[in-house]
Formats: sequence, structure tokens, C-alpha cells
Amino acid sequence: MKSVLMIAYWFPPDGSAGVYRPLRFVRHLSKMGWSPTVLSADLAPHSWSRYDPELLHMVPPETEVVSVRSSDWWQAIQARRTARIQRNEGGYSGSLANGLFKTNRTTLWSKLRHSVRIGEAFCYHPDTEMGWINPGYEAGLKLCSQKNLDVIWATAGPVSSFVIAQKLSHTTRIPYVLDFRDAWTITFNEFEARRPKWIRRLDHTRMFRLLKEAQAVVFRYDTEAECFWRAYKGALQASRIHIIPNGYEGSIEQRDTTRGRRCEILYTGTIADYRYDTLLEALRYFKDMEPVLANQLHFRFIGEGADAFEHSVSALGLNDSVTVSSPVSHEEIQRLSQDAHALLVLGRPATMAGYELFAAAKLFGYLKAGRPIFGVLPEDETKKILCRVGAKTVASVDSVPEITAVLRQLIQAWADGSLSSLIPNKAACEAFSAERQTQELICGLEGTSPHSLFVPGKAEIPLSLAAEISERERALSMTLQASKKFFLRPEV
Repeated sequence: MKSVLMIAYWFPPDGSAGVYRPLRFVRHLSKMGWSPTVLSADLAPHSWSRYDPELLHMVPPETEVVSVRSSDWWQAIQARRTARIQRNEGGYSGSLANGLFKTNRTTLWSKLRHSVRIGEAFCYHPDTEMGWINPGYEAGLKLCSQKNLDVIWATAGPVSSFVIAQKLSHTTRIPYVLDFRDAWTITFNEFEARRPKWIRRLDHTRMFRLLKEAQAVVFRYDTEAECFWRAYKGALQASRIHIIPNGYEGSIEQRDTTRGRRCEILYTGTIADYRYDTLLEALRYFKDMEPVLANQLHFRFIGEGADAFEHSVSALGLNDSVTVSSPVSHEEIQRLSQDAHALLVLGRPATMAGYELFAAAKLFGYLKAGRPIFGVLPEDETKKILCRVGAKTVASVDSVPEITAVLRQLIQAWADGSLSSLIPNKAACEAFSAERQTQELICGLEGTSPHSLFVPGKAEIPLSLAAEISERERALSMTLQASKKFFLRPEV
């Protein structure tokens, strides 16, 4: 049996979105002749993004999980402070709690906080989780000496996990594989945006070396791989690139939903980071123009970051049509998805660089649920996936008439019992099953070619990233040339 060390900063009992991808791989590698050992961060009790102890039951009992605590006292203080804010503000997520301090920029405290964040951007490399690099390396080195490991796999964020994998590989000569859950260093990142250009260039040089030394690199989409191929020209080889999107576990559910009094549409996950303004406008318009139909419709939002969203709902007089709830466990989300008539997915705002590369992890749980998926989306990866699986209920986020038309379509299908005709194609959805994805991952772990070869230049760079990628190509080339001259200069 082959063995792999899997480095995942977030892992159960943390219940954030970043947990499910490594958890799926751990569960299915165990069934496919591999023995995974997990190295994760000890986030107890203040640093959990969302505490969900039920997820621990999903970890195979034979899988060893080693958790190490960061040595960073400053981030530990910040975590305690954020936890206290969450309690005082009624359980908001960390991102929202931090946002509460940004509502009044004129206060001395806000200015001080902003200065502290700038200082962190200068001091922390490659990210604020830097404090777990040394403890993670020491624990990983111990595991490497105890186990006959074939390969090291690391998933990011944070990029600090990549650094641990590289350091372990340098010491032990065990090859490593990088897995991108997001397009780190490519799309907009608030922490990175605070850095001056010269520091960002150093970060990009570090990423170049991480990519170049990896046995294999896993991206979620061809478009994402193309961005890295261009931004880090010369670091990647097409034969070492594996495309593995997020996915789901188990079989696609086929279960009829009780009709009920109203058509129930469910949204789960963070709300604040997504664009919902035109959806609410369309719902308001629908209620004004077709009140009888609109009153048969009910949205339920479950997740973090709902403060501004709830304010918008109240301002538009939609409280009778929209209910907002705090986060619940993964198990409860699955139950609610089975009871819903349709599932809602939103996109990132176009003001965010790289918004086209986003496809929320919840989308793939939606595919498994076997329900109509209502997409209110820009031209992004989520929309591409929904088109690929034959979803018929997708509207442009910039078109209130389109959104209204899909609302009408859903209500009419609910009323006449034909919602099943709007469910995505089952066979197409099965392409995102964990079994198929893990088979592709094994190719990367074994250092063999991917089942489907990445073709550079075939995918287009997203419009919002085109200028940045071109500038990155030029800047990285200059940095590498300067480094080469420095190391090759003659000794005096």
C-alpha cells in the first residue's frame, strides 16, 4: 500500500468550506490502495472558522491526523479577540466581525487597526498562517521518519502549507504535489493587496519556485491553469498539470420533495462576499407585478456575513419572502437541501479581480442533491459548470428581467409538479464525483500523466485578470533575470 502525507491547514473539526476537498480525498484514497496521514493546524478553541465536530465521524478511523499549533502569539491574540467579537455581536463570522470595525474609518481605533494590518502585510510571508510553518515542518519531519512515505501532498490556502511541503521535500527528497483550492497570488487577496509591489514580487518568485519543484500541480479548471501558466512562465510543464474541480461524495440523490405551501429555495454558506443585489431587486419587482405568484415563493439563506444582506431585505420590504439563519452543521445542510425545491448559487462581484475563476464549493453539494439549481451569475466558472450539466435555471446577474423569468419558471414548475424537468443532467453531474477526482489525483501522486492533458493557450485569460497577468509575466521575467545575474556574478 502506498503512503501519502497530506498537509491541510483546515481539517475537521473545523467546518469551513476549505475542509471538504482534503476530507474527500482522504476518504477515497483510503479505498483505493493508499494510506493517507494528515498534518493539520490545531485551531482550538478560537481559530476555527466554523466548529463542526460531526465531521470528525467522516474521517476514516485508520487515518492518523496530527495537529500542530502555530507558534505565532500575535495571531493567537487576534483569534481570541475575533472570537470575543463574534460572541458580542451575536455569532458573526470572523470576516464580518472584522468588517464591523471598518464602518467608521474616521475613528482613531479604525486608523490604528488599519495600520496594524499594513504592518502584518509587511511582516508575514507568505501569509498570516506563517506561524505554523516551523511547527508543521518539525511534525512532518517526524512523520517522514516514522512512515515509508511515497509522496507529500499540500493544499492551499494557506500558501504556508506549500512552504512546509517544499521544506520537507528538500530535507527528505520525497516529492511533493501542490493542490490549489483557490487561485492564490492570481485573484484579488486583501492581505496581498496591502503589500508594496517589491514584496509582492518576492512572493511571486517564491511561488515560481514552489511550482517548478513540484512533482505535480493540481488546479480546478483549465482557465485557472492557464493563468498560472502565463503568470509563472517556465515554472510548469503541461504533463505535470492535473485539472481536478471540487466535487461531491456518494450518489446523486433522487427523492421527491413534498410540494408544501410555498416553493422553497435554499442558499447555504457565506453571503457577504457574493452579489445578491439584483436578485433582491428582481424579487421586489416580481412581488409588485405578480403578487399572487410571488407570494408562493420563499427564500431561505443559511450562513455567515448576513448583516448587510438582512438590511437590504428589510429596506426592500422582503421579510415575508426571505428568511435568514445562522450557520448549521454539514449534516443539517444536507437535510435542508433534500427538503428544498430548488437551490440558489450566486457569483462574486465583477469589481473583484479574478471573479470569473470562482465556483463556490456549495455548488457541488447542490449537484449531488438532485434539485434544480437557480444560478444568478456573471460569466464565471460556476456558470460554465451549470451549462455543462444542462441546468435550465440560470440567469445573468446583470439582468433583472432574466432573474424574474427564472423565478416565474420555478414557481410554475413547482405548481404543476414538474420540477424534476429542471434538474441538471445526472450523467453530466457524475463527472464531479469524488471517485473520479481521486483517480485523477492518484496520477499526480504517482507522477504519471493526467488522464486529460492540459493544452497551454487553449483557455482564455479572464478579462478582469488580463492586464495583471501580462504585467506579472513581465515583472517575473525581470526578477528572475536579476536573480540570475546576482548568483552568476564573479567573486572578488
